[in-house]
Amino acid sequence: MERPPATYQVHGPSLRRHRMGQGRSVQAVAEAAGISRSYLQRLETGTRECMGPERYIRLRTALNATDDQILAPPEAPSHERR
Repeated sequence: MERPPATYQVHGPSLRRHRMGQGRSVQAVAEAAGISRSYLQRLETGTRECMGPERYIRLRTALNATDDQILAPPEAPSHERR
């Protein structure tokens, strides 16, 4: 059985877009996910990018989101970046 990653790197702008697209406040989503409003704000602004698995799953569930919708995209290999 595969273990979950130690941390999940969320993409702040995508997280914010998804929340706002649902018409929900930072406070409402934070409460639903069991995290603080300031923690969610730091994730959305990119001040904080990584979350532990339990918090990440609660946030994803609260937003009814998929990994593709709120995780940071994998970094392209250096030879593909330009």
